[in-house]
Amino acid sequence: MACRFEVALPKEDARHVDAALEALDEADRLEAALTVFRDTSELSRINREAAAAPAPASQELFALLTRCQTLHAETDGAFDITSTPLSRRWGFLKRGNREPAACVAEAPTMVVGMNRVRLDPAMRTVSFAVPGLELNLGAIGKGHAVDRLGAVLRRRGVTRALVSAGGSSVLAVGGDGRGWTIDVTSPQLDSRIARVRLRDAALGTSGAGEQYIVADGERHGHVFDPRTGRPSRGVLSASVVARDAETADALSTAFLVGGVDLARRYCRSHPQILALIRVEGTTATHVFGSCHGAQLED
Repeated sequence: MACRFEVALPKEDARHVDAALEALDEADRLEAALTVFRDTSELSRINREAAAAPAPASQELFALLTRCQTLHAETDGAFDITSTPLSRRWGFLKRGNREPAACVAEAPTMVVGMNRVRLDPAMRTVSFAVPGLELNLGAIGKGHAVDRLGAVLRRRGVTRALVSAGGSSVLAVGGDGRGWTIDVTSPQLDSRIARVRLRDAALGTSGAGEQYIVADGERHGHVFDPRTGRPSRGVLSASVVARDAETADALSTAFLVGGVDLARRYCRSHPQILALIRVEGTTATHVFGSCHGAQLED
């Protein structure tokens, strides 16, 4: 997952350090299974096999892929875990520069689309409708892992903890008073976007400036709109508060791609989702929805 995982405990709960270390071991287990950067991972095996024949999946991974399929449908395709070929052709995986005009010309021929992934719940297998398709859980994996770490802590009797992955995915387990104080920030802004207090809730943030390339004098972010084949534009930062980190992580990416209209529409029809969207070139933050366990201070 290429990020640092942390578990913070109140100093008076130092007796739970062993539980925190056990939770961090869970992050290692998930990385070994879900990463695309190891040939030995379960996800890499499925990427190799699923175009030729249905590939068996573990119960955990199959459930996660099913969740990804549901989110893809609910966000009108803005959330899609098959966009790795776009990242490769635009030069992100090799950190090279590509000419945008060339990438646009190639976009219609790209093998991208969660609708081309077949999930068979009876056999618990994954198959690809066309060769060249690839699954990458980068838009949801950190949130999924953070939730699993939180489950370990709760199972060990921990009632107050803050679990984070790379600073962009955070889960508050319990919390005194009004909960844990979290600042929502963007690498492209000098000041914070908002401050929220979380108690048994999660925050996911996606930003346009975390990784980028410069091609033909124009800056392009690493998050793609799978519907157009181009890097997403227009939203500087998208943050989502939900009851679980998996949902918050995935929807923050979807809203970075789909923008204000998608965030407004989604929060209107899905309770317990709070979205904070900062549009490029503006100083105002759009706020939609609400989530039990989250208090927005500013």
